[in-house]
Amino acid sequence: MFESTVIGIDLGTCNTLIYVTGKGIIINEASVVAIEKGTNSVIAVGTEAKQMLFKTPGSIHTIRPLRGGVIADFESTEKMLRHFILRAIPKYKFVKPRMVIGIPSTITEVERRAVEECGYKAGAREVVVIPESLAAAIGAEIPINEPAGNMICDIGGGTTEISVISLGGMVISSAIRVAGDDFDEAILKYARGELNLIIGGGVAERLKIEIGNVFPNNKIEKMEIKGIDTRSGLPRRQEINSEEIREVLRIPVIKIVDEIKTILGKTPPELTADIVERGIVMTGGGSLLKGLSRIISKETGVSVILAQNPSDCVAVGAGKYFENAKGFESTRDVYERLNR
Repeated sequence: MFESTVIGIDLGTCNTLIYVTGKGIIINEASVVAIEKGTNSVIAVGTEAKQMLFKTPGSIHTIRPLRGGVIADFESTEKMLRHFILRAIPKYKFVKPRMVIGIPSTITEVERRAVEECGYKAGAREVVVIPESLAAAIGAEIPINEPAGNMICDIGGGTTEISVISLGGMVISSAIRVAGDDFDEAILKYARGELNLIIGGGVAERLKIEIGNVFPNNKIEKMEIKGIDTRSGLPRRQEINSEEIREVLRIPVIKIVDEIKTILGKTPPELTADIVERGIVMTGGGSLLKGLSRIISKETGVSVILAQNPSDCVAVGAGKYFENAKGFESTRDVYERLNR
């Protein structure tokens, strides 16, 4: 069974997902590692490590080893990945798996090689890296091998990648470092700057998920949060409503919308016509922000379709890459062409 094991990996800034052929998504956990200082041994990985963020004693260091969709701490990423793979396929030590990893199409050659090396060090016998949007398109079951234009917008934690794909190749692609983390960061800055309240990243994320809605409507939702008053240094409660959150999220959302417009403007007319007919497909955890698909559709004049299980698409598509690879241009050619 393990001779032909293929695993697809979405090595995300916020979460790492692992798809195993024939089993589906096996791992979906936070991209966080807790390391013991001095011994450099792993204390916890994933969701357990995330719960330790900003709560550990001086002897333990919690790390988010990826930033902006790329590896910021190579050693911690390798340890995290090895831990996840061992959990996903316990027997991989005996027969190493083939590994396909989705990464931003606009990363540098050095960054791409770092991802490949990390995969090999984590125990793979073969590592293939492919653009996240290509992986997401496969995972969303878009017919990308047809002679027609398909636009996909993948919004992760660290990057948003927008691509037009036709005949299994990337016609045009762009990745910007504005995504889910920036939504959270905007809320954190608003709370501190306007409300004089220091809140944690988990609180910002809950505000975004529970009452965040970037499309104007008449419904006002409210949520009470707790934080530290910047003036007194004491704990304080504060009520925030959805209109405040909508205004806070406006700037990062506009950046994403503007980039989609830019890509549409650079797309050949024949493919643009296909996109207008087929719509823009959205994937990634960031695409779940309420009202985002509606505001993109309104601003571009193109219908927007939210993929089924959008958070899983990159990992699933990476895992199914070899099944669909016939007719695809070389992944190395993709990176060389898109980074000229």
